[in-house]
Amino acid sequence: MSSQDIPEENLPAERAADQHAHAHGDVSVPDEKHPFADPGLPPHEHRIQDIDERAAKRSERTVALLFTLSMLATVGFIASFVTIPADRIVYIFPLGHISGLNFALGMTLGLALFCIGAGAVHWARTLMSDEEMADERHPIAAEPEVKAKVLADFKQGAKESALGRRKLIRNTMFGALTLFPLSGIVLLRDLGPLPEDKLRHTLWSKGKLLVNMNTDEPLRPSDVAVGSLTFAKPEGLEEHDHDFQTEIAKAALMIVRLQPENIKDKQELEWSHEGIVAYSKICTHVGCPISLYEQQTHHVLCPCHQSTFDLSDGARVIFGPAGHALPQLRIGVNDEGYLEAHGDFEEPVGPAFWERG
Repeated sequence: MSSQDIPEENLPAERAADQHAHAHGDVSVPDEKHPFADPGLPPHEHRIQDIDERAAKRSERTVALLFTLSMLATVGFIASFVTIPADRIVYIFPLGHISGLNFALGMTLGLALFCIGAGAVHWARTLMSDEEMADERHPIAAEPEVKAKVLADFKQGAKESALGRRKLIRNTMFGALTLFPLSGIVLLRDLGPLPEDKLRHTLWSKGKLLVNMNTDEPLRPSDVAVGSLTFAKPEGLEEHDHDFQTEIAKAALMIVRLQPENIKDKQELEWSHEGIVAYSKICTHVGCPISLYEQQTHHVLCPCHQSTFDLSDGARVIFGPAGHALPQLRIGVNDEGYLEAHGDFEEPVGPAFWERG
């Protein structure tokens, strides 16, 4: 419906006067100083919402519905993130087999954003003022009169936005804008699982046998020769286990046999068996696996950054960037003559972390 179809007496007084002025061609004419005429603004056409409060209410309810859908989509996003397993695969035509979690997150997040945008656009196009106002160019430095005019225009715009009068729109918009950022907060959970105390414990426990990494057989003291380097894992940890890499990264052992009289550290000697010592294979710098051993010096070397540890003196750091000694595992022999652990490491293995006590 255009303004030509609306009786003038049904229009707001100021808008009827404005239309009357435009209808009479209130424009400038060209002269020597201003060779180009100002064509003026076209006659303003009122929207149906400007003259029919029922239409305005319908638009208000539409905007509120869009904001409400955004809130529901945000709730759906959070629910999907919490309830749908990350490895669940679903078939969706025509996309095929895709991650159910990614699809749900994308759809709900997209819907939440779209509804906020669509609601704002519909609000602006149907309920906010759409009258065009021409303003003459003025110097950059604002005069007091200009500042007063800007403030008055702002107040007028705020009034015409009907934000205070259209409480349903205001409340649902605030609700949508308040809930939507929760999506980003929930995503912070995927920065990584909470470590809890997992970094402080490994699979080693009292009675666990030391199993040779190469032969997959339990080790006897006779299997470890003086000057040799042997790598071991906990009994029961197999390469086909789904968490093998995670667990071996904490539980990997290197076993060296020294002459008991060559062991300088008292605790190291107590925790060994007939000169056989077991230390974490994981370098305390950045977690590289240690694999180089010097028989004459009893030093082990990390190949990544050359951190060097003295296995005859509590595996203390004698060179390189590593921050502390390698953790030692207390070992002994069971009734069947196999090497076994007497517990877990007394301190966390691998690189230092800020929670470390």
